[in-house]
Amino acid sequence: MKQPEIESSGIPEIDNGEYWPLSGKPYVDLILTKTGVKPIYSMYLPKKMTSELPSAGARAVSAVLTCGQKKWDMFYGGVKSGHKFSIEWRKFVDDNNLKEGDGLVFELLECSASKIHFRVQILRGDFPAELNPEDEEGANSDNPILLG
Repeated sequence: MKQPEIESSGIPEIDNGEYWPLSGKPYVDLILTKTGVKPIYSMYLPKKMTSELPSAGARAVSAVLTCGQKKWDMFYGGVKSGHKFSIEWRKFVDDNNLKEGDGLVFELLECSASKIHFRVQILRGDFPAELNPEDEEGANSDNPILLG
């Protein structure tokens, strides 16, 4: 049976599987701070998500992050390691060129005592110039965007 062709949305990030609707599984969203990116590379999951994860104690649990069509293997440590990902988090950050201010959505796809698997969406924190507000005299890219 021939599969129907899916019409393009016109947005490459959606067509390439970088963005998708959440499935109803547990998720957490956060904005990367300077500790999550270089040179520190330390990623702690918020309490909202850690209550969903195994309490690893002294033993790290295998973790997989999937973003787009790629996967990164690492470890997640529970209470004794401060609910954070292992040093392999650095590869995820570097491979995806993450920067302070980028948003991440971690959706928990699988969770057992031996493995956790997150699907991650990246929402870039830098706005295209055409989305920056203009003042009366023209573009004003030096001022921050104020929301609300």
